[in-house]
Amino acid sequence: MTSLNPKQFLLSLPKWILICALVGILSGSASAFFLVSLEWVTQFRIQHDWIIWLLPFGGFLVGLSYYYWGESVTKGNNLLLEEYEKPKKVIPFKMAPLVLLGTLLTHLFGGSAGREGTAVQMGGAIADQFTKLFNLDNSERRILIILGISAGFASVFGTPLAGAIFALEVLYFSKINFKSIVLSFLVAYAAYFTVEFWEIKHTHYSIPVVPELNLNNIIFTLIVGVLSGFAALLFSRSTHFWGSLFSKNIKYPPLRPLIGGVVLAIAIAGFGFTKFSGLGVPVIVDSFSNPNQWYDFLLKILFTGFTLGAGFKGGEVTPLFFVGATLGSALSTVIPMPIALLAGIGFVAVFSGATHTPIACTVMGMELFGIAPGIFIAIACTIAYFSSGSVGIYKSQIVKGAKYKLYQKFQKKELQNL
Repeated sequence: MTSLNPKQFLLSLPKWILICALVGILSGSASAFFLVSLEWVTQFRIQHDWIIWLLPFGGFLVGLSYYYWGESVTKGNNLLLEEYEKPKKVIPFKMAPLVLLGTLLTHLFGGSAGREGTAVQMGGAIADQFTKLFNLDNSERRILIILGISAGFASVFGTPLAGAIFALEVLYFSKINFKSIVLSFLVAYAAYFTVEFWEIKHTHYSIPVVPELNLNNIIFTLIVGVLSGFAALLFSRSTHFWGSLFSKNIKYPPLRPLIGGVVLAIAIAGFGFTKFSGLGVPVIVDSFSNPNQWYDFLLKILFTGFTLGAGFKGGEVTPLFFVGATLGSALSTVIPMPIALLAGIGFVAVFSGATHTPIACTVMGMELFGIAPGIFIAIACTIAYFSSGSVGIYKSQIVKGAKYKLYQKFQKKELQNL
């Protein structure tokens, strides 16, 4: 973490407050529009389930749009991470409309994907446009990228504290100073209240019963944390595997989601796996009160990894919530803890393992479920973080800190070679 001259910070504060306000309002409004549009296409698909058979057509449209107009932004979230680590050029604004359109098409036709990637990419693209407007240097560009990630995450999930911390933690606090921290929280709340202004409602979850903190429950929580870490590892490796397989064997990019769409349409519509299409929020909500089948989380990993690997657009986080919640829910049949608590723990722990962000995920859990289960959430998120392997959902993410040191010590080789 770099130091900052207090006098310089105070002199630059008015400019950055203005930037935070602009990024927060614009990113929050973009997320609000996205959430409304996403709800509309989701309801349309549910009411007209035959449309899933058109998934190959939707995939071909997504593939064509990125092949002809989006080659420079096809890396998505990884581009944001790369530009933060080694700033080269301003992220093209076209990233925002392209990922918005691609995600809506993916969900309209029934692909299994999330939404955080879309909001974060829109936020990052919007924020980076202020580089030229305010004549910012590379160090200041890094702050803009943090602001974009923070605003996008906070607005799409309605979790400003977690959004601000996630933007900092996913970058492992690299080249981050006190100003970045303050501004990350400021823009997160600006984006969050903008979505509130547009009267967009987020999904609410509840953990009504929290047991006492005793040795047995701690052991059970540790087990859930380890299993969540393994699920996160499987999710990340699955997404990368399918992406590599499609890119190596199908040279013309638009054909990848077209062919992938054929397979998905047959599997989802032909074999009745519609519960694994789209975000899967109803399944997540139900998992807090009814036990899931033990294989539900595995099928969601398979469908999401295949969808994103084939070239469809969206995020990974909501599917990670699905994986974690259904895993925790299924474990309630063998672990004597409240089903809602197990689903909630899995919900954030798998996310923690897949993104290497245990602090943000712990905070997110408490924002969503309340303070009471906080200690269980913190334990599970930490354990999942350490047990999820070296490769997360973002290939360009720099993994350092305690996890890096632990893997070096016990595996006796460089983390990159694991």
